[in-house]
Amino acid sequence: MKLGFFTMPIHPPERNYSETLKEDRQAILLADELGFTEAFIGEHTTDICENIPSSLAFIASLAHGTRQIKLGSGTVNLPNNHPAAVAANVAMIDHLLEGRFLFGIGPGGLRSDQEVYGNLGKDRTKMFVESIDHILAIWSGKHPYNLKGEFWNISTEQTMIPEVGQGVMLKPYQKPHPPILVTVVEPYSKGVTAAAQRGWKPISANFLQPNWVATHFPSYAKGCDLAGLPADRQDWRVCKSIFVADDEATARRYAKSVEGPYGFYFWNLLTKRKSRGAANIYKTDLSMPDEAVTLDYVLDTLVIAGTVNSVVEQILKLREVVGDFGTLLYCGHDWVDPVLARRSMQLMAEKVMPAVNAALQKKA
Repeated sequence: MKLGFFTMPIHPPERNYSETLKEDRQAILLADELGFTEAFIGEHTTDICENIPSSLAFIASLAHGTRQIKLGSGTVNLPNNHPAAVAANVAMIDHLLEGRFLFGIGPGGLRSDQEVYGNLGKDRTKMFVESIDHILAIWSGKHPYNLKGEFWNISTEQTMIPEVGQGVMLKPYQKPHPPILVTVVEPYSKGVTAAAQRGWKPISANFLQPNWVATHFPSYAKGCDLAGLPADRQDWRVCKSIFVADDEATARRYAKSVEGPYGFYFWNLLTKRKSRGAANIYKTDLSMPDEAVTLDYVLDTLVIAGTVNSVVEQILKLREVVGDFGTLLYCGHDWVDPVLARRSMQLMAEKVMPAVNAALQKKA
């Protein structure tokens, strides 16, 4: 099992924005130093807690500061961007990283982003599909493109001067394009089935219960089967909120208390989900009333925390519930205590994952 990193991120609104940007960069740089294989960065425009508006711009700032880690958008929210801009920017990022880029895409789930971009209430799934189809057509096609759609028409026919390069768009470094990934949030996702039919790989989110995560790979495998493609569990990434400490008391205080950074993270997400009647992903049993989905309940059931041995046991238990998967994505949280946050990542990379893989090897 490989170890990766995923951050949305979510910071308390009172924190200095310049400082949280530095912190988020430091987390990725540390992941690179520790041998994490990949890191994904989310993007949101209208949220001062989820405060990276462009995952691509943030990744560009890391291109020459990282050595081996692959960097991914987690995700570029396609309905909120013009497809030509995404195609050009991703092509540039892919060249800056010389093939270390992973193209995570999605329709975007933040309702205030949907409102500000004018697509609240629109068929964003249809916009998402049209956008990626345009992007792929730009990368595989020839100028002047002449792409027609319901939401965007793309052409440089009237203004192109090919001998000087005008009207010609960039192609990615990786051929035919960077690997495409999608995040999966809902149980029994039909979206991941459709994505699998196109050869895209899944990332299961960290904020739904493991029994729902377990439904994702069968849905993915169904799509692969429909397209005649192999369904390899090693292509499946599962994200999880994890905190590793040198003692159990520190782990519980930092990651299991409502006052800690993990408490703030899940309070933020739970509040947003409940506001639109979408708290079911936090329930182990759908018959639970929404009132029973308290922050203490969410922290108790969704956060893995403890000493090295305890975390190893919890990860192996998670795998028993969801099934085999290729990459565990360690979810980034606010660094209330930078020393503890860094120590957790270090223990995760140097102690936990070797022990997990040794245990899996024994079972094989």
